[in-house]
Amino acid sequence: MPDTPTQDSSLLAAYAHQVRVRPCGLLIHEGALLLAAHRGLLPDGAPFWSPPGGGWQFGESLHECLRREFREETGLTVNVGRFLHLHEFKTDTLQALEMFFEVTPADPAALPQLGTDPEHAADAQILTELAFLTPRQLIALPMQQVHPVLRQIISPDDIFIPQLRFAP
Repeated sequence: MPDTPTQDSSLLAAYAHQVRVRPCGLLIHEGALLLAAHRGLLPDGAPFWSPPGGGWQFGESLHECLRREFREETGLTVNVGRFLHLHEFKTDTLQALEMFFEVTPADPAALPQLGTDPEHAADAQILTELAFLTPRQLIALPMQQVHPVLRQIISPDDIFIPQLRFAP
């Protein structure tokens, strides 16, 4: 996913030209995955749908980071389960090693609400929406709008098939 002239690089400046480690959570509810739409990654304002997660900070465990990121982005307190996927995310300006874990809500009745990212001002948030999307809905989206780890799934059970994906 190379940078393009219409990509909003000002939104991504906090993450550009550095390597990040990103724990991410896969939460399934009634056959759908909880995903966050991000702006600024694709041309023409198109959303990029990815599981909640974010930057690992010094002093945190991976599980602590994932619980914090989930709380910031979705308002949910989660229990972190098994490790599922390792993915190298790479564009011309962004690079991250992403680790995906199964997560479950601590309170099954709690509903996710779009949160904020503390790295961005209120008027410059990159998260624009939260939604539970089924595999059928993901397949219907343009491929570049769906995180690569989720592009091939045809059933919610497919996220439990471990993947190791590294850029060539």
